[in-house]
Amino acid sequence: MRRSIKIRFAMIFVGLMALVLASTWCINNWFLEDFYMRDRVRILEKAYQEIDQISVDVQEYDMYIVEYYQRTDSTDIKKQGPVQKMLRRMSEKNNLTFFMVDSTSDVGVSNDFEYLKNRLNAYIFGMNSPENKIIKRNDNYYVQKTYDRQTDSYYLESWGYLSDNRTILLISIPLSSISESVNLSNRFLAYVGVIALLVGSVFVYLATRKIISPILQLSNISEKMSKLDFEAKYTGDAEDEIGILGNSMNTLSDTLKETIGKLQSANAELQRDIEEKIKVDEMRKDFIANVSHELKTPIALIQGYAEGLTEGMAEDPESRDYYCEVIMDEANKMNKMVRQLLTLTAIEFGNDSAAFDKFDLTELVRAVINSAGILIRQKEANVHLQEYGPVMVIADEFKIEEVVTNYLNNALNHLDDPRNIVVTVEGDGKEALVTMFNSGQSIPEEDIPNLWTKFYKVDKAHTRAYGGSGIGLSIVKAIIEAHHKNYGVRNVEGGVEFWFTLDCAPEGISKE
Repeated sequence: MRRSIKIRFAMIFVGLMALVLASTWCINNWFLEDFYMRDRVRILEKAYQEIDQISVDVQEYDMYIVEYYQRTDSTDIKKQGPVQKMLRRMSEKNNLTFFMVDSTSDVGVSNDFEYLKNRLNAYIFGMNSPENKIIKRNDNYYVQKTYDRQTDSYYLESWGYLSDNRTILLISIPLSSISESVNLSNRFLAYVGVIALLVGSVFVYLATRKIISPILQLSNISEKMSKLDFEAKYTGDAEDEIGILGNSMNTLSDTLKETIGKLQSANAELQRDIEEKIKVDEMRKDFIANVSHELKTPIALIQGYAEGLTEGMAEDPESRDYYCEVIMDEANKMNKMVRQLLTLTAIEFGNDSAAFDKFDLTELVRAVINSAGILIRQKEANVHLQEYGPVMVIADEFKIEEVVTNYLNNALNHLDDPRNIVVTVEGDGKEALVTMFNSGQSIPEEDIPNLWTKFYKVDKAHTRAYGGSGIGLSIVKAIIEAHHKNYGVRNVEGGVEFWFTLDCAPEGISKE
């Protein structure tokens, strides 16, 4: 299962916060008491040094002690001496209890006189409890941890002589609240830590979502780009590294879109070229096969009848004439097919461009029918021209004549009872339409698209009967397409109808 980077980042930050809080709690639990102890030791040492220093600096030091001890209004700050002020400050600031006594006069100063005097005497006379632990030794004083059985409490104390070698000093700080303070601090830290962790988790999640959202957008864009979808764009406006990456991906997307588009166009063009080459190769093969097939029979007939003449098989004049007629007929067929192929090739390759001119299409169709009168009589055909007056068109007159001729020959070759051919010429001022109907059998629908292909014949069994080569309709297709017009064939009741269209000549254009 894929885990979101947003969730992972949030978990990492929350984990780090929890680790920091747990570490803080452990450090507080394990090291705070020792840190507090060292700090209290430092305070005791500093207090001892300050008192020792003032004992040296203040003249008539014993007078100040006596004053502190005997004055009834010692709480009046204005009437206090320097020793009184210093001891008062230390007591209030650091919770110090002190006892100071002059060994020569036995005059002492303390804020808890009797209790501390007895304890100091015990230390001086070596009556130290085995539970007391000396923490630090100096030349004139000790710092030790003391246990008081009466109060069941621990104290941190400093006692010894001052530099005047006559004043004995005891300073005490209670330690009973350290453990309780540490526990209280840990509980408070735990409560604060849980709240901070919950609040911090929310803020971390929101901040992570804001930071990760552009990355997720870039990931989405890259996934679409991998599927060749280049429409998605980075829309952030940040100017940091993510913004630079997003703009770079937009540029990359545009470049890839343009490059792939060019490659696709080049590939499509190459594919068309390949298909065209394959098509040309197939056409070349078909052309060679069809030409070979069409020429094979007339060549064989010419060769056979020529050999017969050479070997004297036709000794009488009538037989020789027959042999010669067959040879001439087959030669004419080959000549006609070659001329049609040359014409078709010239039109397809643009070597025989159309010469557009204005002429009467009705008159042209009538002339073609009249010139084919002998052939029409031989075929015993009934040809009827339905005309609606002159139809002036713009086209190549000689090529359109060949179109009409090929349509007429095709109709005569496929004519069947009642052997009727009906030609219609009509125009609407914009477009002229020529149709040629011949009675006979319908063309199978599957063969209609192939009629315009070179050498294609629906009825191959009767090819020799009318001498068709299968090229005429291909020439019609090439000529009409060169005029950018339409052509076609359809089965109608009683026969088949071929048609083509031409552009009518605009009024005002005279025939040249």
